[in-house]
Amino acid sequence: MNAILERLGQIGIIPVVKIERASDAVSLGKALLAGDLPVAEITFRTPAAEDAISRLAEELPALLVGAGTVLTVEQVKKALGAGAKFIVSPGFNPRVVEYCIEHEVPVTPGISSPSDIEMALERGLEVLKFFPAGASGGLEFLKAIAAPYSGVQFIPTGGVEPSNLKEYLSFNRVHAVGGTWIAREGAISAGRFEEITRLAREAIAAAMSFEVVHLGLNESSPEKAMAQAESFSSLFSFPVKDGNSSVFAGAGLEIMKSPYLGAHGHIAISTLSIPRAIAYLAGKGVGVRPETAKQKDGRTVAVYLDREFCGFAVHLLQK
Repeated sequence: MNAILERLGQIGIIPVVKIERASDAVSLGKALLAGDLPVAEITFRTPAAEDAISRLAEELPALLVGAGTVLTVEQVKKALGAGAKFIVSPGFNPRVVEYCIEHEVPVTPGISSPSDIEMALERGLEVLKFFPAGASGGLEFLKAIAAPYSGVQFIPTGGVEPSNLKEYLSFNRVHAVGGTWIAREGAISAGRFEEITRLAREAIAAAMSFEVVHLGLNESSPEKAMAQAESFSSLFSFPVKDGNSSVFAGAGLEIMKSPYLGAHGHIAISTLSIPRAIAYLAGKGVGVRPETAKQKDGRTVAVYLDREFCGFAVHLLQK
């Protein structure tokens, strides 16, 4: 997959932005970056779009800037000339798509039917915009039309909002989502950039959905691990479940049969998407230990971070 499209999937949320004044562009971009959301799709729905893209691309290189609502090849040329790194269109315009393919520009055309998907497949596209998501039937419809096309990922846009964000991102065929709620036109025009930063942070927090699921404690032998689990059971009525490498006491305590990572043990934290979590944490300076990764059906379902906290390793788990 194209590196830009991969990056969009790692971020998971694409603010779709209608901007009236190009002079607001840099403040908008800084607000998004401050909210840990380093991407913006500037729509060609106002005369300010081209200039806004140019200012963002020039002054904020850390921000991944794309152009949305691109309807013509001429608009593609303007967007690329201004510095846009990806192109998004509301429908499937063969001329726009084929121009982007010819010039090796990442493009995600809008689709809302199997016929649209098949036109994209004929042209070798892997990531498509599902639009308008809500009006077209939402997640259930997307699941239905995605089923026959295993090689395609989708970016639902239109009707995606905080109330259904997690539901969309939990579907493994959703590459990312697009939404207008983070940076609305009125908030930009009124200079409410702190509000945009807050909404960006809330959106990223929802996309990650980090949650502590259990505490792992290191023991020196299977016998001692079982004895500890039985102690917890006798005191707190936690059910004991014996496994290959550990014994669980209830759902929240795992006693390792031999010492593993972490001076004392590990903290297991679940997330909606381990690849997105890895990319997000990398931006915070925290990496993972690749040799600890576990795979299931071609997806990473568990991996340890490369840092300990209070003597505990951290183990990411796929929800």
